[in-house]
Amino acid sequence: MLPRDARLRRSEDFRRTVRHGVRAGRRTVVVHALQLEADESDVNRSGGSDRQIGFVVSKTVGSAVRRNRVRRRLRHLARARLSELPVHTLVVVRALPPAAMAGPELGTDLAAAWDTALSRLARR
Repeated sequence: MLPRDARLRRSEDFRRTVRHGVRAGRRTVVVHALQLEADESDVNRSGGSDRQIGFVVSKTVGSAVRRNRVRRRLRHLARARLSELPVHTLVVVRALPPAAMAGPELGTDLAAAWDTALSRLARR
């Protein structure tokens, strides 16, 4: 489970990350990442930490049970990578329909998309 202050909760933070951040996709997931400026205090004002992760698992993934299972798996995988994030970074992980049936491939896809998104973010 992700620490509470590391979770992205505000819809405007999700929207801003998806619209203005970098994107990297694989067969089962898409990772959006946004580096905030040091003077932007939106993260601190919302009571969150300086690194936050959010998840989007839509109905196209499957039933509620299947969506929640995918979300739990992604949270577990992302928790291990939280310390890799640069300071003041927001990440949104969006599950695609093939994520519902993915086995170990989900972890591989998340790692590859995560690394690609962070390298693109560093070049920005």
